Amino acid sequence: MKKSIKKEIRILGIDDSPFSRNDREVLAVGIVYRGGNYLDGLLSFHIKRDGKDATEKIIRAVKKTRHKEQLQLIMLDGLTLGGFNVADIQEIRRKTKFPVIAVMRKKPDMKKFFLALKKAGRSREKLKMIERAGKIHELKINKKNLYIQTAGISLKKAESILKLTCLHSNIPEPLRVAHLIASGIVNGESKGRA
Repeated sequence: MKKSIKKEIRILGIDDSPFSRNDREVLAVGIVYRGGNYLDGLLSFHIKRDGKDATEKIIRAVKKTRHKEQLQLIMLDGLTLGGFNVADIQEIRRKTKFPVIAVMRKKPDMKKFFLALKKAGRSREKLKMIERAGKIHELKINKKNLYIQTAGISLKKAESILKLTCLHSNIPEPLRVAHLIASGIVNGESKGRA
């Protein structure tokens, strides 16, 4: 990434839609945003609920989007999409060449999370992806705590980008809008809180 963060940095924010235990697939929505101000594009794809294809589907969506040449960063709403479908942020970084920030509103209880994965019969591969994501960093954005994991970007640059994009809440606009659109498509209407 370049040394200074431009106000209109192109960010792809990805979130999943609401789903039920009966759903085999889950809609994921990606929003291309200029900083925290302008929506430039939308992409969508499906992943398997509790599957193993989130990483691959994200990489494929990034590589084939017409916005690829302008993108500078990928943001994910946490490491998991569609239940326990873990996104490997290190692999996404390696294959797309874009830095990745996984953003969480609450600090996950990793012991509880690992136990749930094991109880559900999930593979060691998923546990390794979560461990590879690295340390969970706590940041204060708009006087609220936000937790992130990063790949290919310094904590200082990640914090600058979050300050730039967290305009209406402590969730960055690319993720907030992706959430609203995904839930609106699936439920027919979105709730106000992302």
